[in-house]
Amino acid sequence: MSERNSAMDRCRAQEFQAFVAGAAGRLLHAATLLTAEPATANPQAQRLLTGALARTYAEWDRLRGEDPYNRTRQELAVRFARSAWRYHRVRGGVLDRLSPQERLILVLRLYEGVAEEQTAAIIGLPADRVRAICNRAVSTMRSAPRPPRRAVLRAAS
Repeated sequence: MSERNSAMDRCRAQEFQAFVAGAAGRLLHAATLLTAEPATANPQAQRLLTGALARTYAEWDRLRGEDPYNRTRQELAVRFARSAWRYHRVRGGVLDRLSPQERLILVLRLYEGVAEEQTAAIIGLPADRVRAICNRAVSTMRSAPRPPRRAVLRAAS
């Protein structure tokens, strides 16, 4: 019996490793956008993603046909929302001008492409409120001054 269990555990671990190999980069980028950290230094985003992946791994056998990417993305959003007060400081990330709630909605709606109703269900807000917050966040990002081209080139090198 223990041989059978260990074979199942190995199979489960291999499936999960394959999932992580394919999805971790995009999920880490989403977590980095949520925490508003620079892409080069994102320890909080890594911790956030590690927690979400650990939860997905713990529930791996119960997913039964559910998309593990969607489940992990949802867990990432819930973990971020639960601890959003930690991520309100300016860190130098792309979305650091936005509030944590605006970042969460903008990342889910525009970066991840999650439908408005599904975003509302994940966050627990009405769909019209999600739409209003998303529109406000987009207008904030559009109205922000862009850095001079020379500064962008220096930062890239």
